[in-house]
Amino acid sequence: MTNNVLLRITGEVEIPIELSFDDFAKIDGSHQIKDVSSIDPKRKGDAVQLCGLLELAKAKSNAKYIGLHASTDDFHASIPLEPVHDRAIVIYRLDDEPLDTKAGGPVRFFIPNFAACHTDEIDECANVKFVDHIELTVEKGYDNRPEDDQSHEDLHREQGD
Repeated sequence: MTNNVLLRITGEVEIPIELSFDDFAKIDGSHQIKDVSSIDPKRKGDAVQLCGLLELAKAKSNAKYIGLHASTDDFHASIPLEPVHDRAIVIYRLDDEPLDTKAGGPVRFFIPNFAACHTDEIDECANVKFVDHIELTVEKGYDNRPEDDQSHEDLHREQGD
């Protein structure tokens, strides 16, 4: 279908990878989520579990943070890896097509029930649209999220969330 790179995974991994739409679709079915509206009725599309992507890249045990980079809008978030490892998903497909930028593509990082992570570093702004690069790091990485709650609300209103 398409071989354009949608997502790069680098940093504290044994195998840095670049994934196309076709690569996402080929990921083991045990990590695929067909119809994310079954998890969150406000969301649409199909996804892959973050843990499945990190398994492919062979995340190193010293990786403590995950950097979410969206070059489309120059947005960057760095959050603790452990609370989202088994919870987060990466939405990559909508109606059997690559996720369009209007829907937050090339991929959209989503943490269902982010409050259950029980850390202030993981908030609504950790659900990142337009992600094209995931970077695993030992220390907290680059993060340009707004500092206060009102700025978070304003940002999400602007992004149409």
